[in-house]
Amino acid sequence: MNDPAGAAEDGRRGFAASDDAILQTTGLARSFVQGGETIHVLRGVDLVVRPGEIVALLGPSGSGKSTLLQAVGLLEGGFEGSIRIAGSEAAKLDAHGRTIVRRDQLGFVYQFHHLLPDFNATENVVLPQLVHGATRAAADDRAADLLTALGLGHRLTHRPSQLSGGEQQRVAVARALANRPALVLADEPTGNLDEHTADRVLGEFLRLVRGEGSAALVATHNERLARRMDRVVRLHEGVLT
Repeated sequence: MNDPAGAAEDGRRGFAASDDAILQTTGLARSFVQGGETIHVLRGVDLVVRPGEIVALLGPSGSGKSTLLQAVGLLEGGFEGSIRIAGSEAAKLDAHGRTIVRRDQLGFVYQFHHLLPDFNATENVVLPQLVHGATRAAADDRAADLLTALGLGHRLTHRPSQLSGGEQQRVAVARALANRPALVLADEPTGNLDEHTADRVLGEFLRLVRGEGSAALVATHNERLARRMDRVVRLHEGVLT
């Protein structure tokens, strides 16, 4: 099997040569009406993520990080402004178009792993590939490659209930990268782990994302973890700095 984390530096240099942004938002805004009062969660966010770049989205709880990730992940509507993914405007797509972009261009990692409990580690990574059109044999090989690269080669047939919290999150990382997304969106991916496990999982996440040549936008409130990424942007009261 191929090593998906190999030749990381060569892969990143190739992506870095591109002038095209993987993600670009312009004037992205989101507000809610609650109790007769308008609450502005995002106030005209302009953000660029380049191919191969891992960007930390730093901010305290309630600053709008999850709302921003939901916007660029095309998970809900009601936003104003532009969202360009891999050079194409995505903000105004219909439901089918948004589904296609999520399937073909994006990978997601959440604070909680959201693995399917009745399927083992390999099957959880295989399923999104089958939806994407891969053959079962190719999907099995890809899943084994990713899980082995994350140190789970001995856990391929274990179900989530048989895995530790850190192992479950590694499976979630493998699942997010299974279809080779251009951009991985991670929302507090280590927020549910103890400090030692969080450090290890984040290190493996960064290594694998870089080895795959993907870009990533990682929401966190942890300054120490954010410093391990290529660049840090801060969200405060809906404004990005």
